[in-house]
Amino acid sequence: MDHDAETEVPGIALVAHDGWKQGMIEWAGFNRDTLSAYTLYTTGTTGALLARELDLKVHRLLSGPYGGDAQIGALVAERRVQCVIFFWDPLTPQPHDVDVKALLRLTVLHNIPTACNRVTADFLISSPLFSKTLGSSVAVNAIRIMDLSEESELLNA
Repeated sequence: MDHDAETEVPGIALVAHDGWKQGMIEWAGFNRDTLSAYTLYTTGTTGALLARELDLKVHRLLSGPYGGDAQIGALVAERRVQCVIFFWDPLTPQPHDVDVKALLRLTVLHNIPTACNRVTADFLISSPLFSKTLGSSVAVNAIRIMDLSEESELLNA
């Protein structure tokens, strides 16, 4: 699917497992003004809470165990999400662990800034590079060109 990076508002994915939802609400509340300048994609319950508690406009996807994490992964692969804030629970087994791992794999594969805890999320969103990188079609296009050349090399190997 082709998306024109120059005309779209950059997307940020916000995901939180059950034990971390309150932390996500607090973090997003503190960063509400910054987040409201972006297209926000969320998994089901996280999105409902963010919309209700903070009056944020979000694009709610399915709940994580029902495919929401996979949907976020697809948005990463399509370059519609340029940053992922994912407060996941490392101590609680998840029925969709495979989807969580796939999402994190895609963020690494596509070089997407990803925060898995509040401290890292704070570093990301407060970085002077945050708005420059997420809002830069030049950066997105440079990554696309790099990806295409790497893909070509792999196919010719």
